[in-house]
Amino acid sequence: MSLVDLIKQASLGAVEAANPVAVLFGTVTKTNPLEVNVDQRFTLTSEFLIVPEQLTGYQVTIDGQNIIIRRGLQTGDKVLLLRMQGGHRYVILDRVV
Repeated sequence: MSLVDLIKQASLGAVEAANPVAVLFGTVTKTNPLEVNVDQRFTLTSEFLIVPEQLTGYQVTIDGQNIIIRRGLQTGDKVLLLRMQGGHRYVILDRVV
């Protein structure tokens, strides 16, 4: 690795350390597999997204009747995202209403 490459790597590390997280808004464009379009600039696929339990669907059957306990993400939902340091993973915090 050349000296120039080392300097570039060190400067990128300093920038990332100063900005460890970024808050972004997105829209769910597809649910299976999950895709989120961020600020109409780029689309994140499920491999880049971390979805908390509160945003996953959950239903139970009681006496033959399905009861929805928790609605999962659906197409068109607006979501709040946090970009993790390094920019390769995004956490979906919640729906935006």
